[in-house]
Amino acid sequence: MDLEKRPAADLGTRPATPVAESAPAPPPAPQAPPLPEMPATQAEGCLVVAIRLPVRLFALVLVVPVRLLWDALVVVGRVLRDTVLRPVGRALGRLGHMLVVVPLSALWRYVLAPVGRALGFAVVFVGKCLFVWPWVGLWRYVVVPVAVGVGWLLRMLLVVPAVWLYAHVLTPLGHGLAWVARMLAAGATGLGRGVFWALRMLLVVPAVALYTWVLAPVGRAVAWAARGVAAGVGWLLRGIVLVVGTLLRWIFVVPAVALWRWVLAPVGRGVAVVAREIGAALGHAWRVAGYVSRAVWRFLGQLLRWIFVNPARWVYRSALTPVGHAVRDLVWRPAADAARAVGRSTRQAVAAARESVRQARADVRRALFGAPKERVPVGEVPQARRGPADAKRVL
Repeated sequence: MDLEKRPAADLGTRPATPVAESAPAPPPAPQAPPLPEMPATQAEGCLVVAIRLPVRLFALVLVVPVRLLWDALVVVGRVLRDTVLRPVGRALGRLGHMLVVVPLSALWRYVLAPVGRALGFAVVFVGKCLFVWPWVGLWRYVVVPVAVGVGWLLRMLLVVPAVWLYAHVLTPLGHGLAWVARMLAAGATGLGRGVFWALRMLLVVPAVALYTWVLAPVGRAVAWAARGVAAGVGWLLRGIVLVVGTLLRWIFVVPAVALWRWVLAPVGRGVAVVAREIGAALGHAWRVAGYVSRAVWRFLGQLLRWIFVNPARWVYRSALTPVGHAVRDLVWRPAADAARAVGRSTRQAVAAARESVRQARADVRRALFGAPKERVPVGEVPQARRGPADAKRVL
């Protein structure tokens, strides 16, 4: 039974009907996809509508011959490219490869490269002999031993005496002088304090009083006066800049803005509209001329097909093909069969003559030199029996 409460309007207008508990809910209705929004077209004035039609007609009259000529040139260019330029280019490329690349490759591989390697090896060897090995020998056998000897001599003449002098003379002397200085410093401590107090009272205290009561007030007064002068000068400069800026604005900026707003912008919009319409007209005329050119050239192609291709095809299919088949069946095939039979008979006759000559040569050789000995395998040769003498010789 239905457990959900119904509104009063439903209870008063419709009778209560039992609903099955397991009744499936109806599937939702499929919603259509939203339509794409069309771009908002810009409002066009009467000037645009008045310019568009004559410009498009004039452009169409000018562009149709150009498009016809262009399509003809495209077709001719494709035919020339496929039938002339590409085969000629391939032939020239092959010829250039055979005449230039192959000889140069062979020259480089079998002449220049070996000669270059030999020259490089010779140059390297000569360079080593002239520049590397002499300097290496000079460094290894002259400079290094001399430097080692000079270093040992300088060490014995300078370093060893200097170390001995520092260790046995300067170090004890420095220790003694340091001890004397410490003793003098300990005795002069009171004198140093008095000298420090006198210097403080004579120099430091007057200098602090001079800075506090003379230099600082004078510096503050000078800074206050400088700030006042700077503020006055800044106010004067701001006034001058404001006046000059106002004059320049009314002399240059306002007329330039008025010229741009009331003259150049409208003229530019008009020129842009005319240029846009001319470009759109040329594009439209080019597309229309393409359809016209396609129709014209298809008509000419169909006309040529009716005049030349179809008669030639009919002649080939109705006259030349039956004649060719008749010639093939009545002339070429019997002639080819006869030629094959003659060739077969000739080959058999030549083979029989060759075999007869071979037999005659064998008979002549057998009559002059006798029959050749037959070769017997080693395993089939019978062994001779040994007699008593052979047995005694073996024993």
